[in-house]
Amino acid sequence: MTYADAVAFWYARINYEVRAAAAHDLKLERMRSLLRLLGDPDRRLRVVHVTGTKGKGSTCAFLGAALQEAGYRVGTFSSPHLVRVEERFQVNGADITRDELAAILADIAPVVAQMDRLTQFPPITFFEISTAVAFLHFVRRRVEIVLLEVGLGGRFDSTNVCAPLVSVVVSVGLDHLAQLGPRVEAIAYQKAGIIKPRVPVVSGVEPAGPHAVVAKIAAENAAPLTRLGVDVRFTRAAGVTRFASRQAWPPVRLGLLGEHQARNAAVAILTIERLREAGLTVPDAAVVRGFHGVRWPARIEVLRRTPTLVLDSAHNIPSAEALVQTLREEFPQAGRKACVFAVSADKQYPEILATLGAYFDHFHLTVYTQSARSVPPARLVEVLEAVAPGRTFTVHPVPQDAVRAALAAASPDDLVCVAGSVFLAGELRDGLTAGDGATSSR
Repeated sequence: MTYADAVAFWYARINYEVRAAAAHDLKLERMRSLLRLLGDPDRRLRVVHVTGTKGKGSTCAFLGAALQEAGYRVGTFSSPHLVRVEERFQVNGADITRDELAAILADIAPVVAQMDRLTQFPPITFFEISTAVAFLHFVRRRVEIVLLEVGLGGRFDSTNVCAPLVSVVVSVGLDHLAQLGPRVEAIAYQKAGIIKPRVPVVSGVEPAGPHAVVAKIAAENAAPLTRLGVDVRFTRAAGVTRFASRQAWPPVRLGLLGEHQARNAAVAILTIERLREAGLTVPDAAVVRGFHGVRWPARIEVLRRTPTLVLDSAHNIPSAEALVQTLREEFPQAGRKACVFAVSADKQYPEILATLGAYFDHFHLTVYTQSARSVPPARLVEVLEAVAPGRTFTVHPVPQDAVRAALAAASPDDLVCVAGSVFLAGELRDGLTAGDGATSSR
């Protein structure tokens, strides 16, 4: 297969990132069978399995940075990608190459064709193939530890075939309600489905209802549970974060903005403690260097300073709340505040717009072009007028035009933020980072 042939085969599969999945679409039998036919590459890897409504990517970024500083060869599987699909599969921060991706997909394609002929299985999906690519790539690159992000939920996510060293539930909030349930307790049940018998669990879930669900499932599996707010606490002052747990930790300057990132870092601290118990050597100094040097694109990423331009991928209620809180803290002197916004139709976008509408003065409403799930701007206008009356807005059929208009209207002391979707952030990021005066400030 050429690279173009391989990617065409892959993207021809059912893709629930583009078309929302129904609950009955999420099963594990296909994934187990696919990996069995590929030689069970997942069984040859040490894995940290991570789920969460928000924060799982940042938590993995903290973990990966610390583990790399400790000398480990770290594989990270994440989704979706921002700009290029190769970003999903990284070894020590380097994307899989096109040649590597094409070679692995060429090995997977005949196995998928074989499974397509078996009537007991629905067709293998895009994300199931993605998961198989990750496992094969990490085996071939002799990765020493894998940070494996759940794609959707946990219990029936295709990554849940793994046998991890640690299971991590970073957070539980309202998102993917059609697939995971309408209440946080139902969502917690799905996310806690990654808990395995006697495998340590790290939880960043603090609200009582969802925490009780996670704790019950951990107890049923005899899985030792450690928890944010109980087994680790953090404080922030003058740009320094301090962690208090059963192990002593030096103060750290975090490379990511916001109290929510200190929270994610605390979850990573607990995870590192569990990895130490599993035999990994992760010195304090590696954690300090890693946490300070960590980078995670499109997570309150400051691209310019005059005016301030922030790229974010907040796409659910908890992440929108974290974005607003962080912008208030980090940019208290900001003048007029404008938001370039597009969102997927399966998100709780009225609530997201209400949250953002409490902070931003003007909205540049647009769409992203990479998926048909984007809400039409005319619908966003109706919702914005209902949930944030008095906020002004303009409509832009092209997202690049929305950013240009926002920056052209901004004074040096103003703030412009892109938010609402990973798809929107990915579509805009290359152009923004390549533009005049655009710099990555963190």
